[in-house]
Amino acid sequence: MDFHETPSAGPCAERATAMQGLIPELRTTRLVLRAPCIEDFQDFARIVLSPQGATYGAPKTRQDAWDLFMQVTGTWFLRGHGTWVITLDGETIGFVQLGAEPGDMEPELGYILDVAFEKQGFGSEAAAAIRDVGLGDFALPSLVSYVDVSNTRSVALATRIGGVLDQTADWEHADTHRYRYSNKEARL
Repeated sequence: MDFHETPSAGPCAERATAMQGLIPELRTTRLVLRAPCIEDFQDFARIVLSPQGATYGAPKTRQDAWDLFMQVTGTWFLRGHGTWVITLDGETIGFVQLGAEPGDMEPELGYILDVAFEKQGFGSEAAAAIRDVGLGDFALPSLVSYVDVSNTRSVALATRIGGVLDQTADWEHADTHRYRYSNKEARL
């Protein structure tokens, strides 16, 4: 493991833990969604660099995965929302986010699971919880998910949690659909 992937020690570790404590922990029926920490990078890289990660437009190299991890975790400090780690009985099974990536026009609800945990409703459960927090507690006016048209599982997930295909004139990406969530879908 390279130095940049190694957790801090002493006062720096205490400061990192204190900052992670500012991120709300969410509990669903089966899952705990918690703040990311540097130790989560191993699972993040494994998931986004897997063959299934490519269906989400994921990075191709470990360095790219690190850059993305830094981006999605750093969003907390720049925008007040970001990525949560999806855990099941203490095991990391994926990541879900309220993000703002380059090119996004509004907050994005994004999700990726370890392939071993797909098709069990975990993605929908985590994404619905984040949708509700984003539209409720965080008072965001709306959220969107950008989904590759060929990614049928992600299309189904977005639709299942109330995403409505947005075909407004400002969206002209033939290979990506935009699904919109508004307060009427939130279950708060």
